[in-house]
Amino acid sequence: MVAGYIASVLIGISLGLIGGGGSILTIPVLVYLFGVQPLVATGYSLFIVGSTSLVGAIKNYRKGFVDIKTALYFSIASTITVLITRKFLLHIIPDNLFSVGGLVITKSLLTMMLFAVVMLFAAVKMIIGKPPEEDKDHLFKPAAGKIIFIGISIGLLTGLLGAGGGFLIIPALIFLFHLPVKEAIGTSLMIISINSLIGFTGDIIHTTVNWGLLLPITAVAVTGIFIGTKLGEKIQGEKLKKGFGWFVLVMGIYILIKEISSL
Repeated sequence: MVAGYIASVLIGISLGLIGGGGSILTIPVLVYLFGVQPLVATGYSLFIVGSTSLVGAIKNYRKGFVDIKTALYFSIASTITVLITRKFLLHIIPDNLFSVGGLVITKSLLTMMLFAVVMLFAAVKMIIGKPPEEDKDHLFKPAAGKIIFIGISIGLLTGLLGAGGGFLIIPALIFLFHLPVKEAIGTSLMIISINSLIGFTGDIIHTTVNWGLLLPITAVAVTGIFIGTKLGEKIQGEKLKKGFGWFVLVMGIYILIKEISSL
């Protein structure tokens, strides 16, 4: 239990420092350290990550590091997708999808494998990709189709995995919207908080929530985001971008290895 709360601090630090990665840590912490069932953990993750991100978003907004207009663009498409996914899609997908030879491909296996592959692409882009010129005056207008596509993709991840999607949002904000790294982090936290908390509201209707467990974990994670935000103030944007990329790369490889070894 103590290890779980220590790990919960790291969830907040991750969100505060790099604007994402919280859900990548949250679900394993809930499942392996607190003994929460995986499906329930995806819902709990939405609340923990959403609440923690909201605190971080408010702190960044006060510093001028949140682009509200861009956050709304993303959130409209992704929020609708989250609601549809949590209410309808999540519960109708069969656990066993198909079999190849004697190998049964399950919903969780395929989802996590796809999750990891997308993480690897996003990580490489952040590590070696040269960001476009920063659009500090917000004059750049990305294509509506790209906004909708990324928004839907993030919504699917948030709905299916309880993942806030920060590992996709950050690259999108930097490479599609040309936002400076620190502004991308603040804006990402706003998008994650909207998507995650709205997604969680759909779970309350058909799930009994253990608030005695959920609220203390969330409070500890919120403490962590204050630490992460403070650390982020002392690190240059380019270093944060590459650090974020390496973090996502390591987690993506870990998930791939874990899923392949379970076959």
